[in-house]
Amino acid sequence: MKSNPIGKNPIRKIREQGLQPRHRYLLSLVRQNTGKLVAAMACMLIVAASTSASAFLVKPVLDDIFFKKNMAMLRLIPLAVILIYLLRGLGYYGNSYLMNYVGENIIRHLRNRLYDRIQDLPLSFFQNEQTGVLMSRITNDVNVIKAMVSTAITGSLRDVFTIFGLTFVIFYRDWKMAIFALIVLPVAFFPIVEFGRRVRRISTGCQEAMADLNAFLHETFFGNKIVKAFGREEYEKARFFQKTDDLFKMEMRAVVAKSLSSPVMEFLGGLGIAFIIWYGGSRVISGTSTAGTFFSFMAAVLMLYDPVKKLTKLNNALQQGLAAADRVFDIIERHSDISEVKDPVILERGPHRVTFDSVTLQYDDKIALWEIDLDVRPGEIVALVGMSGGGKTSLVNLIPRFYDVTQGAVSIDGVDIRKASIASLRDQIAIVTQDTILFNDTVAANIAYGKPDASEAKIQAAARAAYADDFIQRLPQGYDTPLGELGNRLSGGERQRLCIARALLKDAPILILDEATSALDTESEMLVQKALENLMKGRTTFVIAHRLSTISYAQRILVIVGGRIVEQGRHEELLACDGEYAKLYRMQYHRNQKEENNDSGDQE
Repeated sequence: MKSNPIGKNPIRKIREQGLQPRHRYLLSLVRQNTGKLVAAMACMLIVAASTSASAFLVKPVLDDIFFKKNMAMLRLIPLAVILIYLLRGLGYYGNSYLMNYVGENIIRHLRNRLYDRIQDLPLSFFQNEQTGVLMSRITNDVNVIKAMVSTAITGSLRDVFTIFGLTFVIFYRDWKMAIFALIVLPVAFFPIVEFGRRVRRISTGCQEAMADLNAFLHETFFGNKIVKAFGREEYEKARFFQKTDDLFKMEMRAVVAKSLSSPVMEFLGGLGIAFIIWYGGSRVISGTSTAGTFFSFMAAVLMLYDPVKKLTKLNNALQQGLAAADRVFDIIERHSDISEVKDPVILERGPHRVTFDSVTLQYDDKIALWEIDLDVRPGEIVALVGMSGGGKTSLVNLIPRFYDVTQGAVSIDGVDIRKASIASLRDQIAIVTQDTILFNDTVAANIAYGKPDASEAKIQAAARAAYADDFIQRLPQGYDTPLGELGNRLSGGERQRLCIARALLKDAPILILDEATSALDTESEMLVQKALENLMKGRTTFVIAHRLSTISYAQRILVIVGGRIVEQGRHEELLACDGEYAKLYRMQYHRNQKEENNDSGDQE
């Protein structure tokens, strides 16, 4: 199923007009903190003014104290220096605190918006993206942006103010010499721009390599049991070492790009200072200027070149942040093909009729379902069978709009589900899948996941109906026991029964069971099957089953092959037809017979 191209959204259109909406959006986030920014800028001005004042005082220190022996100035200037450095320290603190506050606040907003966007994207997005890469966008990439906002922008503003202040000092002291000293500055900005471009390009590669490394870690940690079972520890170590080696090479390329700018700046600065020593020294020797004026001018110039050099490093951080922002906004701007109409229909609770009208589903240039016509009556139990990859799960995934149909329509009580509120649609549906998804929370919270306001009594009743209460009571803290990541503290059968309890508690009128009993042993399966039979009464139910023996209660069985419904009817009717269903049944029957004979042989 092809999603709508990103180019259709308005943000992309603006970018095509050259307006850089991503950067404007970041600036809009900065402007939301105007009060703190104004206060931070005031602190920066204090720092810049104190730096300029330090250079300015060099002349009276030399001329008035050392040459003229002025005792009044000897008492006054040290007090002025103390005051200047006190203000400078306070300015640094205020600037650092306020700008870091702004930076952290912006990053919190970006991180929340990114996660909010990811959660709203359709199931197809998660199937096409690696979990570790998405995690890297939220953690690593956003942190790089934080460095740009809280460090680069702060430093650049402070250094710009300092440059203006010191420029005033050198022009005040000797405007002719100042003009010669500043000729080199435009040349000095060349490496800032040129090396900044390289840093941004290489930084994108570094962030992609880091995302790939995170994806690898997620896979190998999550699949550690398989790694150990197949003895592939050394193989995975070698793969990890290769990835870290690739990342190291990429990082070193970034280091080279960032480091080259500094020596260039040093050389250009040295040229300017050499000229000042020659020109200023000649004026002092000729008597047209004083030593105090010269040293005050020299101190200001030395201080002036320092923030100019810092701008190079800050520009590198800025370029890294912009590269990270591109990766973050690639997700934020992603267009979801599951959208809600302007005035959606609110579906009410109650028995529902589900209709598939000439439904075709295509994704990744592959047809998953073809011309499906199906009308499921309220309260009817429909079982879907067939070989793996036939389209059973794809069919039921259309009902809660995990995907949208390519052609045709899925309706509930005559309402096209694309015109219904997504929240009200999914409120009508409870799902138990073959993948037992539990969260790192308590047993009670997991059972009440679809109904968080459920009382303790109802949670326990659902657990008893799913035959989970007995093992829950044996847990260290009962219903308050944390389950660990993905419920890894429980067995497969226990996890499945909690998932069934979660569906029981939601008490939705439409029920989807996707291999819901696949992880249970024979005894547990029999007990849970009874609970499910009670749950399915009066509900429109879709059951995907691999074991045909578990669907004898179904009022209708659909045989799906190659994305088409090739047969439908009751168990006995389909066996009598001697078609696909009968073939599946015989295959399972012979396999079960063989397993029983093997078990008997083992017992003997």
